[in-house]
Amino acid sequence: MAKLKQKDFLKETIKHIDIKKHNVVKLVDDMADMAYTSRDLNRAANIYNSMLKEKDCCVFLTIAGSLVSAGLKKVLVDMIQNNMVDAIISNGANIVDQDFFEALGYKHYKGDQHFADDNLLRDLHIDRIYDTYINEDELKVCDESVHKICNMLEPRPYSSREFIYEMGKWLEKQKKGKDSIIYNAYKKGVPIFVPAFSDCSAGFGFVAHQTENPVHHVSIDSAKDFLELTKIKMAAKESGLMMFCGGVPKNFVQDTVVAAEILGADIPMHKYAVQITVADVRDGALSGSTLKEASSWGKVSTSQEQMVYSEATLAIPLIIGYGYHKKSWKNRKAHNYQKFLQEEDRKAKTAKTKKCSCC
Repeated sequence: MAKLKQKDFLKETIKHIDIKKHNVVKLVDDMADMAYTSRDLNRAANIYNSMLKEKDCCVFLTIAGSLVSAGLKKVLVDMIQNNMVDAIISNGANIVDQDFFEALGYKHYKGDQHFADDNLLRDLHIDRIYDTYINEDELKVCDESVHKICNMLEPRPYSSREFIYEMGKWLEKQKKGKDSIIYNAYKKGVPIFVPAFSDCSAGFGFVAHQTENPVHHVSIDSAKDFLELTKIKMAAKESGLMMFCGGVPKNFVQDTVVAAEILGADIPMHKYAVQITVADVRDGALSGSTLKEASSWGKVSTSQEQMVYSEATLAIPLIIGYGYHKKSWKNRKAHNYQKFLQEEDRKAKTAKTKKCSCC
């Protein structure tokens, strides 16, 4: 038998599902008369549609897990392009290791979770995410690209939102990634936050950059992330949460209500909330904690909230597809919170300059 090579495994690419092709409205509507998760999913889809109907409601999307590599990138891009989301909070893997990775021209491939020889895959420089394969050598190019972007920027602390904006700008200059989340968010003015930004390929790029520049270098200010996200909540007042999986992004956006209170703002809890998860509530971890539990912290209203216990690749195309084909988004305008935050930065710099001149 011939010795297996990398190309023997990296053959069939993951295809991103297109919700525009599948009008699921009747299917999801009919689930209202079923039971269990199908009825929960129907209610979740209607709550999401209610977020889109309310023109001034800020729709926050949180993403955890490994969803872009699983074929959901186009769903997220369609949400951005059609004003179905106003701000994104994600883990690093989806935005950098997967979306930015594909923006560079690389692909994810169908793998095998049952019979994979992980020792052989390691030898062949193939990384596995359950039933998906990635070329590790290509992933290193992703790391190095982040390194290059760091070297191009003014050495100072950045929020992850600022840095990801620069990634979008870099993609535009390189004429790459027009079908990516980062590029479309950059063009549409949708800010992307990654609170644990170093916990992905970006981290390797930052390590290399800061090693070369130990005194003056680019760094990520996660506290500024939190402040910026809180400013969006304060400006929007009414808000809705669409949460894919759990983790840090889920908690980060929920905490904006508490942070706003600390800043003296009188704002309501998140009015709408939907979470798609398979996490268990019994271990006390936040990923599986119910949205009703979040209400005890003063974060989420219980009037329009729904947990959907489902694997994300099954539920997301149905819920977001429902919102797309109901067409409530057609009456929404882009909030462009990217521009709002950039203006906030300008005000802060002007105030700092005035203070220094007075001294």
